[in-house]
Amino acid sequence: MKIDIVNLKKETVGSFDLKDEVFGGRVKTDLIWEAVVQENAAERRGTHATKNRANVSGSGKKPWRQKGTGRARVGEIRNPLWRKGGTVFGPQPRSYEYALPRKVKLGALRAALAAKLADGTLTVVDSLAVGEKTPKTKQTAAMLKALGASGKTLVLDVAHDEGFTLSARNIAGVTLAASGRVSARAVMDTDHVIATKAALEKLQDSLGLGTGN
Repeated sequence: MKIDIVNLKKETVGSFDLKDEVFGGRVKTDLIWEAVVQENAAERRGTHATKNRANVSGSGKKPWRQKGTGRARVGEIRNPLWRKGGTVFGPQPRSYEYALPRKVKLGALRAALAAKLADGTLTVVDSLAVGEKTPKTKQTAAMLKALGASGKTLVLDVAHDEGFTLSARNIAGVTLAASGRVSARAVMDTDHVIATKAALEKLQDSLGLGTGN
């Protein structure tokens, strides 16, 4: 399996061999789902809280004696059975983060990239260097548009240079990510993925190891 490599004018300048164990076969959407849910859970704030009987306002004194009044026995007005009493087993601040096996994360990223390849929304460029130390945002936006970027776009490189980062960070819908830190959610949450040849090589090498799911 091959994919064309283009320059910044979207002219084909070569091809890249894709490994079947990485980009071939069925797209395992279940792995993508697991990775997306896990990453979303890790970002939940978990600041919800309710007051139990120890936290609500009110006296802890027994309202009346235990027997002889004809009324139900009660220990304090903060009793959960009473109005304005404490909440029983209510939500408390907590972290929703949990660990996901490394093979599942790698498998999810493999599946996400394969899905973009199958959809025709993965573009590989030879380099993102524009020949200027600090390109203008307008020039970078035009370059990405020429590469087919539309809507939400993820730009992958091994390490983005500072000039390109400064010129692209204000473009609406464009997200920059290093190939070593990209996740399946980041890939699936875009309409188009633009990756450099070096980034794709690094991803393919890392995702080709331990392909068992």
